Amino acid sequence: MQSPVSHLRNFCIVAHIDHGKSTLADRLLEFTGTVSKREMQDQLLDDMALERSRGITIKARAVCMHYTRDGQDYELNLIDTPGHVDFHYEVSRSLACCEGAILVVDAAQGVEAQTLANAFAAMNSGLYIVPFINKIDLQNARIDEVLVEMEHSLAIDPSEVLKGSAKAGLGIAELLGAVIDRVPPPKGDPDGVLQAMVFDSHYDDYRGAITYVRVMNGTVRKGQKVRFLSNASTHEVVDLGQFVPGPQPCESLQAGQVGYLICNIKSLSMVHIGDTITIPSDNGAPALPGYKEPKRMVYCGLYPSDGQDFSELREALEKLSINDPSFEFEPETSDALGFGFRCGFLGLLHMEIVQQRLEGESDVDLIQTAPNVTYEILTRDGQTLTIHKPQEVPDAGQIEEFRQPIVRVNLIQPVEFIGPVMKLCQDRRGALVRQEYLSPTRTMLVYDIPLAEVIYDLHDKLKSATRGYGTMDYDLVGYEAADLCKLDIVVNNNRVDALSVICHRGDADRRGRAVCRRLKDEIERHMFEVAIQAAIGSRVIARETKPAMRKNVTAKCYGGDITRKRKLWAKQKEGKKRMKSIGQVDIPQKAFLAVLDTGEEK
Repeated sequence: MQSPVSHLRNFCIVAHIDHGKSTLADRLLEFTGTVSKREMQDQLLDDMALERSRGITIKARAVCMHYTRDGQDYELNLIDTPGHVDFHYEVSRSLACCEGAILVVDAAQGVEAQTLANAFAAMNSGLYIVPFINKIDLQNARIDEVLVEMEHSLAIDPSEVLKGSAKAGLGIAELLGAVIDRVPPPKGDPDGVLQAMVFDSHYDDYRGAITYVRVMNGTVRKGQKVRFLSNASTHEVVDLGQFVPGPQPCESLQAGQVGYLICNIKSLSMVHIGDTITIPSDNGAPALPGYKEPKRMVYCGLYPSDGQDFSELREALEKLSINDPSFEFEPETSDALGFGFRCGFLGLLHMEIVQQRLEGESDVDLIQTAPNVTYEILTRDGQTLTIHKPQEVPDAGQIEEFRQPIVRVNLIQPVEFIGPVMKLCQDRRGALVRQEYLSPTRTMLVYDIPLAEVIYDLHDKLKSATRGYGTMDYDLVGYEAADLCKLDIVVNNNRVDALSVICHRGDADRRGRAVCRRLKDEIERHMFEVAIQAAIGSRVIARETKPAMRKNVTAKCYGGDITRKRKLWAKQKEGKKRMKSIGQVDIPQKAFLAVLDTGEEK
C-alpha cells in the first residue's frame, strides 16, 4: 500500500565531519523499527569496507522508513551524507532529492567550518532546516554557548533547536515529530507524466547498472518502458524497489518516492548522474536541471606498477567513475613510468580514497605521481591554456601571465589560537579577508590562499597549531596572476617528467634543494655516479651527487710499475663513462612523493 503524497517526507542529515550523522541515522532506523535489534550494527549505512575501516562516510546512502504517529502512517526517506569537504559534491546531489534537512551540531565542538558550508548549501537549495544539537550527554557539552553560535552564524532561532543524543537515543521521537511537522511534503503529481532524477548508481556484476532515482512527477511501474534523456536510450524496467536499508522490490514508485530501477543496462556509460528519466514518447517530461558539474581541483598520474595491467586499470577506473562521477581520467604516457592515466579529483582525501578503492576493490597495484592543482596560462598570442600537469607548461618566452587558483578558506578556532593560525596562513601567502567572533570563546578567520598551499598539508598543520580544535572549509574564488615557474628534476642528465612540479619562484630554490636531498637518499647506488639536479628552464638551481659503487681494480697489483695501475684505472674510468651514457637509473615509488617535500623543516 502506497502512502499518499501528503504523508511522504524526504530529508537528509547534514553536519561537520564526526558530529554524529551516521549514528543518528542508526537511531532513526532503530526507532522506526526499520531494522531489528538483532540486525543492528554501528554505522549501518556505511557499508563500504573502506568507510568502516576509516570511520567516515564517503558515499551518500538512501533508506526508506515507515513511522506511525496518531494513527497516521508516514513514509520517511532519509539520505545520509558525508561530512568531509572533499565529498561536498555527494552532499549537493542529496540536497536536490530532499525537501528538508536535519542540521546536526555537536554540543561540545559547536558550529564548525563544514557545519556552515553544508547548512548554507541546504538553505540555498530551498530546504527547510530542522536544527538538532547532538551529544548533550557529554560532560563537556556547552549547550547554551552552541545555541548562541547557531543564532549568530546561521540566524537559527534558539526556540526551534531540538536537543538529544544519537548514541544514547535521547530526543529521537521529538526529532521525528519535528521532521513530520516542519518538513513540507513533496510537490509532485502521481498521475502526471513520469519525471525522475538519477542521483546515484552502482554496477552489479549480475544485474548490470542499478540506478538510484527520486521520482519528481508521475509513477514508474515494473515492466514499463522508460527513456534516459541524456543519451535518448529506451529501456524496460525489469525490477524496481526501495532501500529499507537493503533493496526491497515493489510494484511501482510514485511522485516523491526514492528508490532504485534495474533496466538490464550492461554498459556503464549509459547512466549519467543528474540525468532525467521519462516516458519514451514525444510528450515526455522536460529534462530536470540536474547538477552543476563538479570542479576537479587536484590532478595526479596513476600508473600500473609493473606496466602490464594497463587494461585492468582502465576497467577499474571506468567502474569507479560510474559510481563516483566527481573524478575523471584520461590516458597519458610518461617516459619514466610508461602508460597510465591522468586523474582529476576534488581534493587530496578524495584522491587517497579513490586510490585505496582501486587497490582494494579491483586489486590493482598502483604507482601514483605527486598531485598538483590546475593552473591557467595566458600566452603572448592571447590564448588561455588550462594546465593539468607540469609537462603542459610552454617555454617561459611564450608566457604572458601565469595564474594560480585561489580559494577562500574559513577557519574556525578557539580565541587563544588566533596568532598561530594567522601566522600559518601568512606563511602560505594568504590574504586576510575578515575576522568574526561566533561567541566570546570562538572566532572565524577568512583568508584567500592559493589552492596549492592549502591541499597538501594546511589541514594537518591547522590541527597541530590549534591542538585539534581548529576546523576549515574552502571554496574556489577564481584565478590570480602570480610569479610561478616550472621546476624540473634532472637525474643522470635526463629530465624525469613525473617529478616536475609547478611552484612559486620564491620557493623554487628551497624546494629544489629539498627534493634533490630526498632523491639522493631514496635512489640506490649504481655502478656509476648519478647526478641529481633541480632546474628552472636551463638554469640549474640545486645539485646532489650519488656516488658510484666502489671496486678496487688494483687490489691484485702489488709493487711493480705504476703504469700498470694507471692502465687499469683508465680502463675502469672508460667503462664507467660508457655505463653512465647508456645506464638506466631506477627511481623507487617513494621518490615520486619526494617532490611534495617543501623543505620547510630543514
